[in-house]
Amino acid sequence: MPEEPPENISSGVDESATAVFEAGTTGTRAEAVVDELGGLYWQKTYGGKDAFESLVRTILSQNTSDVASQPAHDALMKRYGGDGDLAAALAGAEQSELAETISSAGLYNQKSEMIVGAAERICEEYGGADGFDAFVREDAPSEVRQRLLDIHGVGPKTADCVLLFAGGRDGVFPVDTHVHRIARRMGLAPADADHETVREHLEAEVPAEKCGFGHTAMIQFGREYCTARSPACLDGPEACPLYDLCDRVGVDEVEETVVDPSDVAGD
Repeated sequence: MPEEPPENISSGVDESATAVFEAGTTGTRAEAVVDELGGLYWQKTYGGKDAFESLVRTILSQNTSDVASQPAHDALMKRYGGDGDLAAALAGAEQSELAETISSAGLYNQKSEMIVGAAERICEEYGGADGFDAFVREDAPSEVRQRLLDIHGVGPKTADCVLLFAGGRDGVFPVDTHVHRIARRMGLAPADADHETVREHLEAEVPAEKCGFGHTAMIQFGREYCTARSPACLDGPEACPLYDLCDRVGVDEVEETVVDPSDVAGD
């Protein structure tokens, strides 16, 4: 079974625990998909990452690739990490200097503003990174999610990644562009569903303990097989390991054309 790539910016270096989960207990197609992904890639439990660093990582990953985000994270940690409180260091950072440091991530002026603002708020409300970490791990997930969403620049995917990779919370299925595309293409959510609606469908139909690796494995599946413009199914049923579980919404195998599932919603 392949190892999870270390360049997943949301989770950082792969220190997750390998786990084995029982297949097929609820009978939903979404669970069947996640079970197949678990056999194709990995079955993991997550948690234990530093909550504030996870927040910074995910902000850096917004609207860019891991290839661009990872160097930005590494540069930020080299300049501001040290042995002290990362939140305190970034709360006191000069924004222009931080922007230069994370420039490889793109949108660096916006992201530096978000990071400094988040750091200031976390220092004010939680006393720094340690207090924030305890809050993410110990408080009710719904409360943590709402408080995270109240931070400027933190959207649902960012909040959910912090809950999963730092808090280790079961039942959290972050939805990025890969998950959003694949869930709708496969018919696991309505073709015109937004990111939040996709999340609600997946979290309702995938057992809580399987949501974490369902998220990371689906991202890998999107990179290798179910790409935006050239999904493997265009090469025939045998080319995609999930072919029999997929509705292929927006994919015309005869004409060899692909559109976003939302473009065929209601047809």
